[in-house]
Amino acid sequence: MYNGLKEYVKFLEEKGELRRIPEFVDPVLEIACATDIESKKPGGGKALLFENTGTAFPVLTNLMGSEARIRYALGVDALDDIGVKIDALIDCVRGEEQGLMGKFKMLSSLNRMASWQPRNHKGHAPCQDVVQYAPQLSQLPVLQSWPQEVGRCLARPLVHTVSPLTGLRHVELCRMQVVDEATTGMYWHIHTHGAKHLRECTHRLPVAVCLGGDPVYSYVAAASLPEDMDPYTLAGVLRGKPVELVKCFTQDLKVPADCDFVIEGYVQKSEDPFLEGPLACPTGFYSQPDLSPKFHITCISHRFDAIYPATVPGIPPTEDKYIQEAIGKLCLATVRRAVAPEIEDLFLPEEGAGSGFLLVKIRKDFEGQAFKAAHALWGTRQLMDNKFLLFFDEDVEIRNWNSVCEAICRNVDVARDLLFSRGPLPVCDHAASDKGLGGKLCVDATRKEKTFEGRRLEQVVQVLYDEKERNADHSRKLWLLGANCDPVRDGRVREHLILDAMAKRNGPASGHNWPEPVSQDPALTARLNERLKD
Repeated sequence: MYNGLKEYVKFLEEKGELRRIPEFVDPVLEIACATDIESKKPGGGKALLFENTGTAFPVLTNLMGSEARIRYALGVDALDDIGVKIDALIDCVRGEEQGLMGKFKMLSSLNRMASWQPRNHKGHAPCQDVVQYAPQLSQLPVLQSWPQEVGRCLARPLVHTVSPLTGLRHVELCRMQVVDEATTGMYWHIHTHGAKHLRECTHRLPVAVCLGGDPVYSYVAAASLPEDMDPYTLAGVLRGKPVELVKCFTQDLKVPADCDFVIEGYVQKSEDPFLEGPLACPTGFYSQPDLSPKFHITCISHRFDAIYPATVPGIPPTEDKYIQEAIGKLCLATVRRAVAPEIEDLFLPEEGAGSGFLLVKIRKDFEGQAFKAAHALWGTRQLMDNKFLLFFDEDVEIRNWNSVCEAICRNVDVARDLLFSRGPLPVCDHAASDKGLGGKLCVDATRKEKTFEGRRLEQVVQVLYDEKERNADHSRKLWLLGANCDPVRDGRVREHLILDAMAKRNGPASGHNWPEPVSQDPALTARLNERLKD
């Protein structure tokens, strides 16, 4: 695979998937604005390499924002190949073969497993070419993406922690607001492994934050893996070779030797949190100011040829569209083998910003099987924060809106086929009735004995929108439904299902001010549009 982002950039350029921008573009608002424009082009646009950022480092954005680039990043010819690789990993772990031939197969599986396990890097590590023990975050081109954000923010770096109780390593994505030259916030949601590790520690929790390296690292960090699965074992499976790790200078942690940047530090458990935000969320809205622990930086190291990778959260479509499709393939492979074998396919629409919507195709054997599968999926760590869950038969094309609507109109009886529930939701879900906890809705749109012919969608479900949004396109309306609606609080069943997707600025929501969608200064957008044409 790729030894650092410079190698990935070279590969993308050869494939015609990269655009270099040599003139100065400001990391404050301008880079994000240009990236948002590019990512909304048909097919996701190009990856952008901003070579003049006012710092020593170029910035790479939209790096996995197309179907081709996500396949290149994961080293597969088709996204379905992800499931094949995960199946191979699960087969190795299970090792259920018996008899003499079974023993040989198990031995072969163990050898394969060993070839995927992370190993120690020998010699000098590229990520430690330059070491700074007096850290200065201002030397990095950290972005501010949107005008109403409180300041600069590392949107989704790779955050490494180890459980003080089990010793198991975990890597996840986390938002980090810059406080000063050597301090950031660490916005761990209560459901995350990092927050759990902080609760488990008695004094200080060592943390290592990585940027860059093989793009597959960002994918495994985004995948919400079970706590007992080492993310770098999965990365080794996808890469076809092991991840080489090197020990940090100031913290007892190991990180990939090929990363572009490593920011070492700690979180002090006894320290009072600080008020973080507002910042842009993956939902496309500004976050509410919230308390976060502080991350104290003890060292920054980087490659000589380091490239700073950045992600711009915003209103769909964004780079996340293609990342979520790939994560869906990983979820499919794991949940089908572990908890719900009836699942044939699943799809995470981009309008759901990752967790809002999940469409599932099942092989149905009995009535109520969709509700059985719903409880199983909501019970997994990967899909526990899903809000709207819809089930369909095998012949429905769940990536085709017309096919989905036809199945809903024909098969859904709102008195019979809806399951309302409550459970964990992302902390950044502003519509949740409680912080990190809110309503969920499962819709069973599989065939039953009684079907309905000739119905229109509005005879099954009606969604209420603010007046200014009533003429919006389908994609924006679906995004607003996922973002603004708590199905239990904002849904009611009459002769049809009614869902309230309006902003709750003047009514009870979750005890906070209703946030605004992110938006850029129109003058800046127009100016960047013109500059991007050159």
